[in-house]
Amino acid sequence: MTSTLGIAVIGTGKMGADHVRRFGRTVGGARVVAVADPDGDRVKEVAAALDGASAHTDPAAAIAAPGVGAVLIASPGPAHEEAILQALERELPVLCEKPLTPEPAGALRVMEAEQRLGRRLVQVGFMRRHDAEYERLKELLDAGGIGRPLFLHCRHRNASSPSFFTSDMLISDSVVHEVDAARWLLGQEISAVTVLSPRPSSAAPEGLADPRMVLLETTGGAVVDVEIFVNCGFGYQVQCEAVGEAGSARIGDGHAMVVQAAGRWGGAIDQDFTVRFADAYDRQLRRWVAAAARGGVAGPDAWDGYAAAAVSRAGLAAARSGVRTVVELADRPALYR
Repeated sequence: MTSTLGIAVIGTGKMGADHVRRFGRTVGGARVVAVADPDGDRVKEVAAALDGASAHTDPAAAIAAPGVGAVLIASPGPAHEEAILQALERELPVLCEKPLTPEPAGALRVMEAEQRLGRRLVQVGFMRRHDAEYERLKELLDAGGIGRPLFLHCRHRNASSPSFFTSDMLISDSVVHEVDAARWLLGQEISAVTVLSPRPSSAAPEGLADPRMVLLETTGGAVVDVEIFVNCGFGYQVQCEAVGEAGSARIGDGHAMVVQAAGRWGGAIDQDFTVRFADAYDRQLRRWVAAAARGGVAGPDAWDGYAAAAVSRAGLAAARSGVRTVVELADRPALYR
């Protein structure tokens, strides 16, 4: 008889609530047994909709709740490190939404805790690695299908930004996805960052430097350009084109169905990341549950979270200074090689 993995979900905002919904509906083999959120009313409401789940305002209490065998963290970034370390004290597998930690130093502390245990238990929620289109592009690049990669051209657009969104968040919360995807697709680290800022869009809220162009240089000699535009107005769009010595490949066009009617042609544009990457989130959770049941991970690990934080720090410095900024990375520990 197969046992069901008990999950503690930390954070019941948009992402946390979306993950809770997936367990038991599209993701089998696991059920939510505890939820935590500082908003006592909200966490009670979420728990009440679950069979036998306990509600907590303290993450540590949820992590220590009876039946918890793994932890999913979807709280704000500054709260991640403490919750991860509490889970590691109990040797529980963790899926942590990005960022692993806002600062590289925090990610290093997480890695140190894992190294003391001698095994990797932390996975970071960079869900694009689980997207079918990204997986096909990764397979093509690994097989040398377009020769040595020279460029990645990336576009990351949102219809509008939430009221709390800042210019820094364009780098740390949005472009960070392209940072991880580029590292994974190319199998290279990011070595330097340059940020270019055109005149802000008239649709951008006052004070928001939107859009921006972010240039990433890699240790393997490739160049990645990222257009980040979080108030484009028309929808959510993530695209990536790889250009190699012998060809190119592009994903993210979103043209699964094109309608021709009434003298016009076209298709729908997703309005939200939970729609565009719905299948990737499902695949991520299924793989994580299967790996967590064995006491491991099935995706980007703490090193990947640390590298993304280090690149984000360099990107923020580059945005403020207007000059190319070198990424400072610690030596990669043996556990993550």
